[in-house]
Parts: sequence; structure tokens; C-alpha cells
Amino acid sequence: MQEELLDIARFWLDRGVDGFRLDTVNFYFHDNELRDNPPLDPAHRNDNTAPSVNPYNFQDHLHDKSQPENIDFLRRLRAVMDEYPAATSVGEVGESQRGTQVQAAYTAGDDLLHMCYDFDFLSNTYPKGTQVAAVLTRYQQIVTEGWACWAYSNHDVVRHATRWNLSEEARRTYAALLMAIQGSVCLYQGEELGLTEAYVAYEDLQDPYGKRFWPKFKGRDGARTPMPWVADQQNGGFSDERPWLPVAMEHLERAVSVQDREAGSTLAFYRQMIAFRKAHRVLQKGDMRVVEAEDGYLSLIREHEGVRLLCAFNLSNGARPVDFPPGEWRIDRGAPFKCKTDDRGTVLPPWQACFALAESG
Repeated sequence: MQEELLDIARFWLDRGVDGFRLDTVNFYFHDNELRDNPPLDPAHRNDNTAPSVNPYNFQDHLHDKSQPENIDFLRRLRAVMDEYPAATSVGEVGESQRGTQVQAAYTAGDDLLHMCYDFDFLSNTYPKGTQVAAVLTRYQQIVTEGWACWAYSNHDVVRHATRWNLSEEARRTYAALLMAIQGSVCLYQGEELGLTEAYVAYEDLQDPYGKRFWPKFKGRDGARTPMPWVADQQNGGFSDERPWLPVAMEHLERAVSVQDREAGSTLAFYRQMIAFRKAHRVLQKGDMRVVEAEDGYLSLIREHEGVRLLCAFNLSNGARPVDFPPGEWRIDRGAPFKCKTDDRGTVLPPWQACFALAESG
């Protein structure tokens, strides 16, 4: 089986794919003795990787995943991938209790996965500044050799604009935060359009998960509806034929064809913020240190090759002054945000961000 999988990987790498996303990457082996998982203490249960109605959450998954043989296979896969230039891998870690530890084990060194993501920012927990700081601090303490890939939304969870009930301004600030923290960034289709979770009627459901647990859990199809490309075309320009899931009518006003014409659109913002990240190598490669963390405010410093970049985020509905660490800081106006500076200092209006540069030392 392993040889067949490695041959399939070679088949696609020979055809020029850039790499692979490995779904539930820690699920590939189970316990050789087929031991049952013990029950999980209810105090430790959460719905990070499975809905609360799923009995899967009632077990402590010690024997059906994250087995040591898995690492041996990933090492073999990486050896194949290293035969091809610039091929990369990202693993999805499906683990509600030990996700960061699995990330560390699966990305340590240079002979395993290039990066992994778990469900810290894919959960229902609202990402207050203190919560984000706690995740980042834990990550830095545990993943000392590896590399993370961060995401807010994917095909398994309610879109984060809906899940966290974010305003348009909040979506943009959290997007900037995602692109400022150490690690790679994964943007889910439609996120750059500001799409919210779509309502999918029971008779239109395709997800077996939703059919099984309806109505307590309505499945994942609300995040999987077609991408709206052209507002005034059939099926939003996604297909001339009936798609697998219906196009959400409320998504049409956010179609690419609409936002392409608007300088202040969500799509334009994402393009600007991605360009800003690409323009600063410190955001791509730099070390990271959390400076301040409050529920409604977070600041951190990225540092690389003699350059420091302060990234400050107002995650609240009120104005917030920026507290600069010691140094000669110069605000970088290239980011698509507004911060006000006068004789009294620099102030962030609600849901705004500030980026400032200084030399190390």
C-alpha cells in the first residue's frame, strides 16, 4: 500500500504539481493490537475537530491515530518529494487534544512535512487578542523546529465571517493578523470575497455528516457552495450546468465581477494585504514575539536580518493608542489600514492595524 501511494505521488509530481495537502495526516495508521480508545473525561471534550453531537468526541483517541508508524511513512513521502524542486506539503492535523504536539512531531527537521495546521483558529472559540496570543505562545513553546500553516476557514467548518460574527472591518483586521503571524497562510476559497456561510436546505445537502446529524448539525455544505465569479450569469458564472450545491443568492453581490470594479472591495483589500506581505521578507521568514495582548488589542514584533516590524491590531470598537517598544520606529503606510499620528502619539481607530519598521539592536 505504501509503495502504491508513493508511486501515485510520483505520478503527479512528474506532471508538475506544486505539492500535496494531506487530509487528516495523522489518521493513516492505527494501533497494531486494535485496542479500544479509552473514554475522554467530559471536562476535556471540545468541538474543535468534530461537532459536539458526534460521539467521536467522547473518546480519547490514543489508539486509532497519531501512531509512530505514521512518521516513518511521512519520512518516505518527503524523500520522494525532495527529488523534485520546489515541491511542498501541508498536513491537516485532526486532533482536538494534542494538535500542537502532533504539529511539532510531523514538521521537525527537514525530512518530514514542510508544514502542518491544526484547528486552533478553525474552532468556534472567538479569537480575542489574549486567545490568539495564547495559541501563538503555546506554538512557539512546543513547535521549536517545525513550521505552521494558519487558517481561519476551510471545507470542514462554518466560514469564519459567520462563525465569529465578524463585521466587514473585523474581517479585514483579522485577515491582516493572519498574514502577520509566523508561518504560512492558507486562505479558503471565497474568503477573499468576504463570503459568509450559505444556507443549504436539507433536500440540497450532499454532506453525509449533515444528513446524519440534522438538524443539530447541518453539515459542512454551507462552506462548500460554488464560488461566485460573475454576478449576472447562471450559477454565478461557476458552471453552465447545475452545480453539486446551489449558489447562495446572497453571495452574488460579492462576486468577483462586482468586486473587481471596486477599489475598496474586500477582494481589493486581500490583494493589497497579500502584496504587503510579499514585499516584506520579515513577514515571510522572521522570528516572532508577542509584545502586548488584551482581549481587544494585540501587538507583536517580527524580526529578520536586522529588520524589525511591529504589527499592532485594534480588535475592538474603540480607539486604542499604539505603544511602541524602544527604538526608532517608522510607520509603513503601504498596508491598507489607517492609523492616526500627532504630537500625542499614534492611535488606532476601531478595527484598524498599524505596521512600523525599525532596525534591530
